[in-house]
Amino acid sequence: MALTAVSLLAVAVATPAAFAQDKEISFINCGDELTAGYAEYFAEWEAANPGYKVAPEIVGWGQCQDKVTTLAAAGTPVSLAYVGSRTLKQFALNDLIVPVPMTDEEKAGYYNYVPDTVTFDGTQWGVPVAFSTKALFWNKDLFEAAGLDPEVAPKTWEEKIAFAKQISENTDAAGYGVVAKTFDNTMHQFLHWVYTNDGQIIDADGNIVADSPQVLAALTALHDITAYAEEGPTAYEQNEVRAIWLDGGVAMIEASVGAALRGEEAGMNWGVAPLPLGPDAKGPGTLLITDSLAVFKGTGVEEQAISLAKFITAPERQWDAEMAQGLTPLRPLQPQTDALVAEKPYWKPFLDGIEFGGPEPLFTDYVGLQNTMIEMVQSVVTDAATPEEALTKAAGELEQYK
Repeated sequence: MALTAVSLLAVAVATPAAFAQDKEISFINCGDELTAGYAEYFAEWEAANPGYKVAPEIVGWGQCQDKVTTLAAAGTPVSLAYVGSRTLKQFALNDLIVPVPMTDEEKAGYYNYVPDTVTFDGTQWGVPVAFSTKALFWNKDLFEAAGLDPEVAPKTWEEKIAFAKQISENTDAAGYGVVAKTFDNTMHQFLHWVYTNDGQIIDADGNIVADSPQVLAALTALHDITAYAEEGPTAYEQNEVRAIWLDGGVAMIEASVGAALRGEEAGMNWGVAPLPLGPDAKGPGTLLITDSLAVFKGTGVEEQAISLAKFITAPERQWDAEMAQGLTPLRPLQPQTDALVAEKPYWKPFLDGIEFGGPEPLFTDYVGLQNTMIEMVQSVVTDAATPEEALTKAAGELEQYK
């Protein structure tokens, strides 16, 4: 009996060490495959943090955000997740995520305004992981066919509208691609106009400031150029408009650097330039959209998840992932950025627009924000409302979503 008892005690003492399992850090990665380099980064982090194992799950873009939100609301959150930064305020106010504060040194390492895309109430709530900026693409052959200089892009809204008119009147193509489908990038495309005229939708203090001369001018210009756009713009989101551009059916679009890659593949004669500016612009602008890694509350591995998020987005690792995906760099790394522009000059407009760009507005209810902005744009491009009427209505409705 004594021997048996001693043996059982020995087994009991040995069991935790012999059968212990690593603590899991579950990670939802949006897309069709794991982000380039992440498998190696996970292995490096695990080697430096024994006792923890990263468990990635790949979820398609169409379901990713919903799955992350559903798990958190059900009390079974994922440890770390790729999310649109616009969701962070809502997650934070519902006590679903933990802060991920940045040091002044960390903030300074990013392009200006990038930290603002993850900041609410003075605190950072995520780690930026992907960045998108936009520029103007034009079809040089259509410019020439319309009697325009094929090497000269419009620099102002006035020129952009005039060029679009001349193209639509002198070729079989539309002058400009208007994005107005019931889809999130309808709001994003309109914000390009806002941020190229020194406008804002919500200020740093949380006040709705959309009903301003700068934003009204943006909505008016969008209305005016719609006369020279593809037929029925409410049927098109940005990728569909890009497809028309690639097919030669529209002369000008505003898109991310991915359009350059596809233009090259299609053998197009194209150019790219900074977004044309409105009358109140201070300099080149663009909407600054980021996605982030959010650390969810209640998993017991929050500190380790923060460590992992910062590890895989450290400057050199982040740069490699960005180049593999064709994303705008989050940081102005030198000499990498200079080398990138020297090798591929079309990158320059996407970087130049950052200085006077603006972040995607952070609202408590981003779906409400999105739907209000889409309805506003659609009502104007279909002439269901004047720009003044549509903007006043939208600004009033946004109060409930901030």
